[in-house]
Amino acid sequence: MKPSHDKGISQLWLKKVLLCISLCFILLPTCSFAQARSYHPNQAFGEDEFLRYRVYYSSLITGNVTAGEATIEVKTARKPMHGKEVWKITGSGVSKGAFNWFFKVKDRFESYVDKEAVIPYLFVRRTREGDYVKDDDVYFYHNQKIATSRTATKAIPSNIHDFVSALFFMRTLNLSDFDSDSSYYLDFFLDDSVYVSKIKYLGTEAIETAVGRFRCLKIAPMMATGNVFANAYPMFVWVTDDKNHLPILAESKVIVGSVKMELIAYKNLRNLMESRLYSGKDR
Repeated sequence: MKPSHDKGISQLWLKKVLLCISLCFILLPTCSFAQARSYHPNQAFGEDEFLRYRVYYSSLITGNVTAGEATIEVKTARKPMHGKEVWKITGSGVSKGAFNWFFKVKDRFESYVDKEAVIPYLFVRRTREGDYVKDDDVYFYHNQKIATSRTATKAIPSNIHDFVSALFFMRTLNLSDFDSDSSYYLDFFLDDSVYVSKIKYLGTEAIETAVGRFRCLKIAPMMATGNVFANAYPMFVWVTDDKNHLPILAESKVIVGSVKMELIAYKNLRNLMESRLYSGKDR
């Protein structure tokens, strides 16, 4: 394939698919504290939670064509960091089927998150997309307001997130955190830069997936600043309207059709799926 085509697919995976799911749950206004947060309530997720997603391209001409699969898993890290117990949250994405023949993808992201404060101390990135390779390790020092990667040391707002930790932090929030115009902002760190994301809440909607039909909150995220996100991406994401706030479906429009990420399996949730209208087996 031509290099320009490879680059386009790489951006599609990294910026529109793998980031899509995490950028959909940013429900808190941007803020910068003098010191790192010491506690934030979490009733949304816990030990051994496991989520599996199908990533596919959809259009009227092709129908639904599977492009890959993504998983997210939560474990307790073997060693504390900064004297605190931390979650090791691992997200992986791989290409599947015919896509492996012309553009193979194997991505892995790890976020080490303070169990009490729900802020990251370390973000590990291992990206393999065609000929593109990117490895990075980012350490967050919230009290000092700096982050160090393999290539730079940058000033950051306190309590900033990587895009994996952002997903899980936002799952802990409630609709009561929204203000009157339903717009919210949060800073996150990627590729040695701080980005600001803007989210709009669009109401509730029933969504049917392979694992059932759910009552969901519909979210529209937009990227407000940053070189990578020069243009706002038209995305929609649906999360369960219950204590879990599970991402059920994410959709990003492309020139022809759309790229979607759909939940196909889950286990070890912290709460009952009270938003379920019926299960996949009931259809």
